[in-house]
Amino acid sequence: MNPITDICWSCVFPLKVGGLTVMSQNQEDWNSGVTNALCACSSPPRVGISVSFWEPARLVEAVRAPFCFPSLGGVSLDPGINAPAHMQPSGEKITTESFYQVHWYVSPLLFWLEVLLDNSCLEQNVFDLAYFTEVDPLWSDSELTFILNPDAALFANPIAQGACAADCAAATAGFGNNLLYWCGGCQGSMYPLDGWVGAHIGGVQASSLLVQRITNKMHREMLIWAASGNNGQCGYYPQPLMDKRNYKMQMVYPTPNTNKINGKCCQPMGRTSVDWGSGKEYPYKGEDFAYMLFRKRDCCQGAAGTP
Repeated sequence: MNPITDICWSCVFPLKVGGLTVMSQNQEDWNSGVTNALCACSSPPRVGISVSFWEPARLVEAVRAPFCFPSLGGVSLDPGINAPAHMQPSGEKITTESFYQVHWYVSPLLFWLEVLLDNSCLEQNVFDLAYFTEVDPLWSDSELTFILNPDAALFANPIAQGACAADCAAATAGFGNNLLYWCGGCQGSMYPLDGWVGAHIGGVQASSLLVQRITNKMHREMLIWAASGNNGQCGYYPQPLMDKRNYKMQMVYPTPNTNKINGKCCQPMGRTSVDWGSGKEYPYKGEDFAYMLFRKRDCCQGAAGTP
């Protein structure tokens, strides 16, 4: 990924300062409930002004070959651990299942590109490979992953899955319906939180679903915290049940999705890939996928006390 040319930087917007939209570029947003112009925090102590934007914070890739990392130039870092490889339906099989390994990178672009420095509203970290599912026994075992998502038993029925059509419609029109948290929008079911896609339609659809699942999985395991709303103004807070409205995603590999459709090149979780996914998958080098995750950030930008 070229961090300059392969990123749709307009996805950072809308930018709000003091409750007022400073710049939007016609980008999508949802009301996280922050209405105050001024804010105050106790730890660390500061008084400031409320700021809202979408921070490019994580990079997620879905791959066919275990321990192959397209975002690191295609390098193989195989430590000798046996891990399941990619599987997808063929003309000789009646199954529609597919399986991918997924890699999770910490990638706070605005900070490590030094766009902004010493800003308490940005995650101050470096590019880092933080999680890869090849060493996670839950990722390839739908029964074992029940430990993380026991509530999946409530939604393993046609009525619950049929309700996901409403989530698909909501995500295509705007943001997904967070009440239907077991749905992955137009891509399929959010559960189980593993690498098996029960209804594989195409690589773009399957990988988009796995981006949702791995993000949800990270929330369940308390490895990532939420950063939006009034609770997020003074720092991150745990959110075991992911609010999928907090994320927008943009494909960066194999074909960077920087061409705008209706003025937008990022998609909320669950949006149909019919309009933006065409031509993104092709044989050989175009069957692995990587996505930049933009995270909703509400913050109290310090004006007094600490920066």
